[in-house]
Amino acid sequence: MLTKERKKELLEVFEGLRVADVRDGMDWNGMHHYGSLDNGIRPLFRTRAFGIAKTLRYLPYQETVPAMTPDEYTEWVGMYYEKICPYPWIDMIEPGDFIVIDQSGLSAGLMGSNNSLHAFSNGARGLVTNGGVRDTDEIILEQIPFWSRSIAQTMVQGRLKFDAHDIPVSVGGVLVHPGDVVVADGDGVIVVPEKMALDVAKYARRELTADKGQRKKLYEKIGMILDETVI
Repeated sequence: MLTKERKKELLEVFEGLRVADVRDGMDWNGMHHYGSLDNGIRPLFRTRAFGIAKTLRYLPYQETVPAMTPDEYTEWVGMYYEKICPYPWIDMIEPGDFIVIDQSGLSAGLMGSNNSLHAFSNGARGLVTNGGVRDTDEIILEQIPFWSRSIAQTMVQGRLKFDAHDIPVSVGGVLVHPGDVVVADGDGVIVVPEKMALDVAKYARRELTADKGQRKKLYEKIGMILDETVI
């Protein structure tokens, strides 16, 4: 796990960087074919977020769901969330975390408007999953930055089971370790290995600064009002 000092340092150097800048920073460090999550993982709405990876893994549930009455099913669901598909990590979130969820690619609603808001209230800056997310109208209304492969209608019972947290996971074709830096915006999601994060940020910042300067001149040339992307 990262120290508080290291986490603070990483959050500071990645402040304001775009996914494109970080992609450039990775290239400058010889990582051309690594870091960018599959572009099928998209934001629910146009937003930006970055943070330190907190990783989770959920696996497909392979048991048969027993035949039950609706009232029996209600009791079974309570057991399922407690023993089979709990969320033990959610109250371990620290400010600055970015939640990275490997749910085995299943389009089930592991996260919805309630538990996403719970994670957000505990300090999560954003969430990404290789599966589905539900209650998306509410998540958008709550302005919780969320990237997913699909939008789901289903709950998790009979579909997913908890495996582990704070372990390496594979999401979008990228191996993500706890403590890696995650940057996400409308261009998708990129993950920077913690050990090379400062070097990547250095060259990403250089590219962003150059881009701002060039675009500012073009804004002024055509009479556009300067905005925060060029100032």
